[in-house]
Amino acid sequence: MMEFERILNLPLCLAQKSHFLLGPRSTGKSFLIRQQLEDKAFVIDLLRGDLFLRLSANPHELEGIITAASPKRKIVVIDEIQKIPTLLDEVHRLMEKHLWIFLLTGSSARKLKRGHANLLAGRAWMAHLFSLVSREIPHFDLDRFLRYGGLPQVYPSSNPAEELDAYVQTYLREEIRAEGLVRNLPPFSRFLKSAALSNGLLLNFANLASDTEIAASTIREYYSILEDTLIGFFLEPWSGSKKRKAIQTAKFYFFDTGVTHALAGTQSLDRNSNLYGASFEQFLGLELRAFLDYKRIKEPLTFWRSTGGHEVDFLIGDHTAIEIKASRRVSPRDMSGLRALAEEKKFKKYYLVTQDPIASNQGKIVCLPWKNFLEKLWDDEI
Repeated sequence: MMEFERILNLPLCLAQKSHFLLGPRSTGKSFLIRQQLEDKAFVIDLLRGDLFLRLSANPHELEGIITAASPKRKIVVIDEIQKIPTLLDEVHRLMEKHLWIFLLTGSSARKLKRGHANLLAGRAWMAHLFSLVSREIPHFDLDRFLRYGGLPQVYPSSNPAEELDAYVQTYLREEIRAEGLVRNLPPFSRFLKSAALSNGLLLNFANLASDTEIAASTIREYYSILEDTLIGFFLEPWSGSKKRKAIQTAKFYFFDTGVTHALAGTQSLDRNSNLYGASFEQFLGLELRAFLDYKRIKEPLTFWRSTGGHEVDFLIGDHTAIEIKASRRVSPRDMSGLRALAEEKKFKKYYLVTQDPIASNQGKIVCLPWKNFLEKLWDDEI
């Protein structure tokens, strides 16, 4: 498998504090641990049946397992911690007794959130690992990424469509069915397709319920399952506008463009289609989300849409507004949402990110080719 140098630096994180490391399945958490921690840490993999059975029955045996196998190592990794949430009480005790540093990984926050697990009362910080971002991929190919996404085993694959299909089936089989998150898998599968087709649009539970013949209350629960298993996230609306009334409905984005297409049944991605534009927007939104998380910038990522139809795709805090267009040549219409938002006099920076190769300044609005924008973003210049 092709190796990628990831932005997330685990040794640097763990030099400061213990961490939870959460991320969707197959984003490379286990590989990153092997790559960056090597012989620095003792790893307990709860996917191993013998360890799972032993520690689920007797969590107090954790201390003996660690000291017997690795008495000198100060970093302990527990992989898939959500499988035994009660183990966190023991982790809490051992942090205080031995001053050990723990890295607690998982692909689902659901059992931790719903089971009232001990989240270590501030003794562990939270980190996330996402699909690959552009800076982590040598010779980045935009069209390939938009169609197949950035999962480490998918992007370089000679058969990415098969890899994505296997990923979706694994998610349904291992994450949903095995964990008993839904009672009936076929309706959930129908929901997944409709949710993927609605990716990045304003949420409308009534319409989704009608399309899938599933109760709206169940649709809401299904979305919470996607959020808790880290398959997607809600993008909340910015509500600080005064001159124009803002819509208060959230959007939902899947965590990876390729997974979105696999769930939606996309067969091809035509450059001139609306779907291409939506994928380009999703790609840059995911880059922004990963940037804020990896750089530990504690500011919300939101969007703005007025009831009159003006919209800006992404807002960082209350200072930076970013509109995404897949157009190859900037037009005045592309800037209408940013200009409407500028009338609020709240934001300091306004960016229009497109596939036009020529950068320009249009009053307050900085128009950047997407490559330039991402270079500036990851270099902390946005």
